[in-house]
Amino acid sequence: MVLLDNTIVGAALPDMQHRLHTQLTGLQWIVDAYVLLVAMLLLSGGIFADRFGRKRVYLTGVVVFTLASVLCSLAPSVGWLVAGRVLQGVGAAALSPASLALLAAAHPVPQERMKAIGLWAGFSGIGLAAGPVAGGVLTDAFGWPAIFLVNLPIGVVLLLVGLRTLEEARNPAAPAIDVPGTVLSVLTVGALTYGLIEGGARGWTSPVILGSFAAAAVLLAAFLAVEARRSAPMLPLRLFRQRLFTVSNTAMVVVGFALMGSSFFFSQFFVYVQGSSILRAGLQTLPLSLAMVIVSPFAGRLAARYGFRGVATTGLTLAGLGLLALGMVHADTGYGNVWWRMGVVGTGFALAMSPLTGAAIQAVSPQEGGLASGISSTTRQIGAVLGVAVLGAVVRARQSGGASFEVGLNSAFLAAGAVTLVTAVFTGLWLARSGSGSGPGSGSKAAEASAAPREGVEAKADAPGPV
Repeated sequence: MVLLDNTIVGAALPDMQHRLHTQLTGLQWIVDAYVLLVAMLLLSGGIFADRFGRKRVYLTGVVVFTLASVLCSLAPSVGWLVAGRVLQGVGAAALSPASLALLAAAHPVPQERMKAIGLWAGFSGIGLAAGPVAGGVLTDAFGWPAIFLVNLPIGVVLLLVGLRTLEEARNPAAPAIDVPGTVLSVLTVGALTYGLIEGGARGWTSPVILGSFAAAAVLLAAFLAVEARRSAPMLPLRLFRQRLFTVSNTAMVVVGFALMGSSFFFSQFFVYVQGSSILRAGLQTLPLSLAMVIVSPFAGRLAARYGFRGVATTGLTLAGLGLLALGMVHADTGYGNVWWRMGVVGTGFALAMSPLTGAAIQAVSPQEGGLASGISSTTRQIGAVLGVAVLGAVVRARQSGGASFEVGLNSAFLAAGAVTLVTAVFTGLWLARSGSGSGPGSGSKAAEASAAPREGVEAKADAPGPV
């Protein structure tokens, strides 16, 4: 349900724009309001579940997410829809980590736990792949509110069954919740996102936009200062002293940036540039999601055999080249010459995400593997927020210069591809364990291989996370 809401919305954006009489800025907020809250509250959601009870937090997340979905479906304006999306993000940030924690507590035997997490990842992949098609079908038949109402029966069933069958579990030794860090992180990324999204409409030199960027810088400094002083911070800054951890998370920001930023425009390209119906556009975006679902389970095994660096760099290179190829697609390009480009992009990002998560986990102690996986998911989500904002700004900048929407989209895809290829070079040179003794850029294959079983579990669960 959580992942379905990431991809199902993309298919409905053209209908939302038409019926809600909004522009590109409004569509960006509809997407980013959800992703921003998930990104900033994901780590705290896991701690809440451990501290206050995983069943309680999970079911609370179900209730909040379901009620927020109803609010979204009834929204009479963009403002109300964005408010509903914010509440959905809060619910998802509680629901998602608590669901995985419940699975882990219910299956103490490692082999059974691996199977359970594999099923969890598989259902996540189904939600990811089904979103564009379901969004196209529902929007075409009933209009965009239907994509949110579909969550109502699911949420009711989850609540009724969960109350009867789930067993409560908690971790008495869970750390205290970092309230100042959580609040400052939301405000920091929120201020930056506001400046990036609204800058094109209000003017990049307007006092409001300059003030938002200045506020983001001040809030970031405050966040770093608070996290450096706390005994149990939500984001332990000491982890970033490990080059493997820093490089893998930096690359993960770019994965979220390029993947979500480009996906935001796929349905709009097919509808507004190539004249497809909303239903057909949803089907046309399917190659990317299917490629990710099919390739993701194999990425961890490939990393175990060939090393994190080689597989992640190959994946980023493929994704970058695929995005550059999409930047050369035009209104008269036949779909037979489009679908494979999307498939290459999906394959590339699927190959990159799991090894990057595994590298982050390998960089820390075994006791901090869950934290490292959570931070990796968070950095990808932050990248997603920035991707929608920045690439949207690229499109608006080209349009304000007199270019067509098609030219603006081409520029956005080319920019995403260029950033991804630069990151591929970056990971190829620097994705290595600090102090490995092999010189810059060459990690220990033995160390990577020894981490592979843990990576296979953690990364497989993480790979289909909210994109």
